[in-house]
Amino acid sequence: MDKVRIDRRWLPLNALRAFEAVAKHGSFTGAANALLISQSALSRHVISLEKLIGVQLFERKPHSLVLTKAGQHLLPAVAKSFDRLEYSLDEIKSSGAPTLRTLRVQMPPSFAVHLAVPILREFRRSNSEIEIDLVSPYGVGPPPSDVDVAVVYAKPTVTDSVSDLLWPVRLGILCHPDLAARHAGKDLATFIRDNELIHVRIADLPRHYVWGQFARQTNLAGVSHERGLVFDTALLAVQYALSGEGLALVDLNLFRDDIEAGRLVRPFAETLDDGFGYYLITDPEALSDTAIALFRSWLIEHFGQRKAGDEARVRLAVSNE
Repeated sequence: MDKVRIDRRWLPLNALRAFEAVAKHGSFTGAANALLISQSALSRHVISLEKLIGVQLFERKPHSLVLTKAGQHLLPAVAKSFDRLEYSLDEIKSSGAPTLRTLRVQMPPSFAVHLAVPILREFRRSNSEIEIDLVSPYGVGPPPSDVDVAVVYAKPTVTDSVSDLLWPVRLGILCHPDLAARHAGKDLATFIRDNELIHVRIADLPRHYVWGQFARQTNLAGVSHERGLVFDTALLAVQYALSGEGLALVDLNLFRDDIEAGRLVRPFAETLDDGFGYYLITDPEALSDTAIALFRSWLIEHFGQRKAGDEARVRLAVSNE
């Protein structure tokens, strides 16, 4: 039996606007004040929308509202659709004047500081009509619904989003040159045993996950890896290593500049590839947005060229060790 589709002629735009406002403010009172309508009218809009689609969008608790799974699915589509309508109307209204498009982009802090921020100037020089609103939250997790594109640190997964690998992560031990000199001549196991370990936290994984993976891959079963400091980002972990203490197990390409400048050294050639990488996540429907499609293509092309050059440089460095 064919499903009955909702005719776009009867799309309840006011109800959808009411739903978005309630989801954004987390209450009917706040949403009603924002839309300048009565709370009862707002409530009727949301109830009519729920009746139309046959599912509940909010779980109504005594002192809060929580989006149901259906509500979580609907909210990003509604928000982005209204954003595009608003942008298109503004563009038409100001036709003849230079248009300015703002893209909201999410990137992890370490990636943003060492790879993205320096090259975003190049994008702005060649695309002056597009501004970048960069958000860089700590921790790892799915991008929120209010960003246009996001770079996430993750393993490859199957989702409804378009996922492009920008940067495969290859981890190696980095430390301060003075620390390496003090422990020169020691084998890998002794070197690790005699120094403090610096960990980078990955959401939903054990606190010492990365060093544990490295210990298993390099057959360091007798060396304790569940000790040391834990930081939210590789950027903070490396800052601690730069102070002169500790071993950071981080992406070698990400901190290439610190290695080349001699601020950090790589005392051992062993590396870990645990499947993580930096992925560009885009909503499939967003690819029809010229600004988003342009930014995505530019980022993929830029990091493709950079990745090829850096991999060749790392191979040369390893061969000279």
